[in-house]
Amino acid sequence: MKQYRAGIDVGSTTVKIVILDGEGQTVFSEYRRHRAHTLETLQELLEAARAKLGDCELLVGITGSGSLGLATALDIPFVQEVVAVAAALQRRFSSVDVAIELGGEDAKIVYFTGTPEERMNGVCAGGTGAFIDQMAAILQTDAAGLDAAAREAKQVYPIAARCGVFAKTDIQPLINEGAATADLAASVFQAVVSQTISGLACGRPIRGNGGVNTGELNQDPER
Repeated sequence: MKQYRAGIDVGSTTVKIVILDGEGQTVFSEYRRHRAHTLETLQELLEAARAKLGDCELLVGITGSGSLGLATALDIPFVQEVVAVAAALQRRFSSVDVAIELGGEDAKIVYFTGTPEERMNGVCAGGTGAFIDQMAAILQTDAAGLDAAAREAKQVYPIAARCGVFAKTDIQPLINEGAATADLAASVFQAVVSQTISGLACGRPIRGNGGVNTGELNQDPER
């Protein structure tokens, strides 16, 4: 029976799984919203992996805000999510200076050079995926639609990302005044950038080395 290594991330809004062969090559990868049904979604992903790979043995590690109890119940290794992100980036992109990761309800920033440091937002989901989903719903689209619209933007408006209620107070008058959806979409993303800088970086520079776009990894299901 073939043996693979599997990484599972159970986040606040999605479940992700990546399975690697003995040479470290990705043989299965999928990302799915769980809508609060984490166990059922994970089961679906594992069944999809089995359908593609056949009967096999998985050496599993798990991370994410929704996985600690699951790791205990299944007696599999748990890795804190910021540690997991940092370890993966250092292994695959050794020149990374700063990494920012926005989850469904949390945001993280990791500095690798100078004084290594990891930061994570508090209990508020402002400036995270949940915020983007909320703003997309106001504009009657989804996150992908918001992304597509923002590419046509010609103007950016100030929108508060620290709280969805404040952001709605900013964005609703703009809608009433006839602001273009593209401009509002771009304004939402700019608000997330501003919230990340003010809430996580807190004055520490974000420079980076350029040329590394880890977001591309989520666009190709085979990577």
